[in-house]
Amino acid sequence: MSGLQSAANIPELRRRILFTIIMLAVYRMGVQIPTPGINSEALASFFAQNAGTLFGMFNMFSGGALENFSIFALGIMPYISASIIIQLLTVVIPQLESLKKEGQAGQRKITQYTRYGTVFLSIIQGTFIAVGLEGMSGPGGEAIVLHPGVQFKLMTMLTLTSGTAFIMWLGEQMTERGIGNGISLIIFAGIVARVPAAIVNSIQLVKAGEIAMFFIPLLLVFMFGVIYVIVFCETSQRRIPIQYAKRVVGKRVYGGQSSHLPLKINVSGVIPPIFASSIMMFPATIGGFIQVDWVQRASAALQPGTVYYYLIYIVMIVFFCFFYTAVTFKPDDVAENLKKNGGFIPGIRPGKRTAEFIDKVLTRLTVVGAIYLSTVCVLPTIMISKFNIPFYFGGTALLIVVGVGIDTISQVESHLHMRNYEGFMKQGRIKGRR
Repeated sequence: MSGLQSAANIPELRRRILFTIIMLAVYRMGVQIPTPGINSEALASFFAQNAGTLFGMFNMFSGGALENFSIFALGIMPYISASIIIQLLTVVIPQLESLKKEGQAGQRKITQYTRYGTVFLSIIQGTFIAVGLEGMSGPGGEAIVLHPGVQFKLMTMLTLTSGTAFIMWLGEQMTERGIGNGISLIIFAGIVARVPAAIVNSIQLVKAGEIAMFFIPLLLVFMFGVIYVIVFCETSQRRIPIQYAKRVVGKRVYGGQSSHLPLKINVSGVIPPIFASSIMMFPATIGGFIQVDWVQRASAALQPGTVYYYLIYIVMIVFFCFFYTAVTFKPDDVAENLKKNGGFIPGIRPGKRTAEFIDKVLTRLTVVGAIYLSTVCVLPTIMISKFNIPFYFGGTALLIVVGVGIDTISQVESHLHMRNYEGFMKQGRIKGRR
């Protein structure tokens, strides 16, 4: 029995998949609803002029909502930013750290703080966008805002904040009642929705002679090669063997079994390239607004395609890999939990020595993960700048799409495995490589 037939035969899984599809359809419909008071043609021309800046990146993650300036123009980025800020604050605020250790009740409280942070960031971003739009104009000098003023600012801020709050609710509903991570699926849908336009753009470039015909097969081979590398690295694990000592409680004997501690090669996920890409696009964005000689020279020196751009981009990816891994993964806490549960690594003393060993292994994995992320993100960027390949074939977009696809399929496989159905893969569930 094929995986699709197996999924169709499980009522709960079938309902979850259908619910997810409906929620994604609602999101895509909302992307097409424009915010009132905007000259859409002038705004589209402005985005066409600023495709390589932060506007182009945010427009990609929002699935074109920013370019259309729809009610979902802010996308899910405020929620992601709020989540990252809360995670970073758990390191410096003891109250948040204690909440994180309280299980489900503490997680609900952290989720509530994340929602408040999302609304707060949306209000700030919506206000700044409304003010910025009033000062912008299209390539021909036409105004982007039809009727500027306080009413436009207030209406835009409320509309964009409400849109982001609704997207956040959609994502949480998909996570709870659908299949996969709802927030990740929204970003996934936004990127995938832009792929047909990127393919059409590529065909037009080939017809215009800007991309050689023989280069298309090489591009396809390259893309499938990058996808293979991403799948291989995202499913690979370093498994540290764990042995649990036998304990006698009353008349029962607990423990004595062997297990392992799985450590992914890429612990930090797609956060490092997203952060690095955002920061590297600031010079181009600032250069578009400030017409000062030294600002223009600095902006030109840090454009994609220059040596300085690639060097700084790689350094920032490596930095964020180590920084985010250090914030989210605590070897001391893992060693302490193993010690409390009677677990130990063979040949390593429990406690401090175990924490040092895990930290050493994690550091080596992070080095490999940083090299992998840098290679996957920089090589497509070189192709984009040298061969005029559309932005949507970039490494960050592929990382997100493939990573979310793997995670969603893994969750479907888990449901199938629980019901003893054959999964999508020949050998059952997707398993990490040793």
